Amino acid sequence: MAGNGVASIGECMLELSGQTGPNWRMGFAGDTFNTLWALHALSTERPATYVSAFGDDPFSQGQIGFFAENGIGIGSSPIIAGARPGLYAITLTGAERSFTYWRGDAAARQLASDPAALSKNLENQSLVYFSGITLAILEDAARATLLAAVAKARAAGSTVAFDPNYRPRLWRRREDAQAAIAEALAVTDIALPTFPDEQMLFEDATPQATAERLGQMVSEVVVKNGEAPALIAENGTLHDVPAIHVEAPVDTTGAGDSFNGAYLAARLARHAPANAALRAHRVAAAVVQVRGALAPFETLRAAFENE
Repeated sequence: MAGNGVASIGECMLELSGQTGPNWRMGFAGDTFNTLWALHALSTERPATYVSAFGDDPFSQGQIGFFAENGIGIGSSPIIAGARPGLYAITLTGAERSFTYWRGDAAARQLASDPAALSKNLENQSLVYFSGITLAILEDAARATLLAAVAKARAAGSTVAFDPNYRPRLWRRREDAQAAIAEALAVTDIALPTFPDEQMLFEDATPQATAERLGQMVSEVVVKNGEAPALIAENGTLHDVPAIHVEAPVDTTGAGDSFNGAYLAARLARHAPANAALRAHRVAAAVVQVRGALAPFETLRAAFENE
């Protein structure tokens, strides 16, 4: 039987942002952590666990400390001697961002190195969340271990949510991504794709095509599409939820991840999918008005509750 907690699986990196001359601001971010950040902010009564693997270096220790300061644990995630976190830098052109990564030997690539610990982290969770990036950083055997653990949690009563989040540079071949994402969707209850990603990976012509294709595998699908409406497919029915236009966004980093976290928080609170998507749009609109991937909890909560 599932418990009350929420768990997110993946890689949290060191984030360099806000460059002023030669100086950068360092933080911690990554797609599945960004989602957990918003989900935790909006579901404070639920224990939050970030499931990954960490090094024993000062940066990893700082990362784990940052999580703890904000009420997020790491459960039984392995601490690997000599390992370290990945790193990325954000450069902005207006509000649009581009990323440079250093992550080839990141500790998170070993998040499935201890299958027993991984399964333990997913026990008694109300919700388990992961993404296509989680899949992409793992070798084939580790990916199979991860999906087996997720399937076990789902069989025990956890709701499983998945964002395909296709990043071509992380995959050897497009076909590998297609196959791995199909396997993940087979153990998923709520799919949260982004239309341009699905168009790139599966050549979907429209968001409706994405919703209909995924709706054959998953009972609840929310297709994100930037400032265009989100398209919800639930038990064969399609309907749009308009997005919120932001006249002068500051930084779009983490907007889709925050949408996911807010949507899942609303669904856990038993809001209907359309209402959950509306709340998620409001949160995403608030996030693009602050710099960095992690908006303050107060900002997220105010947007989520603003009827």
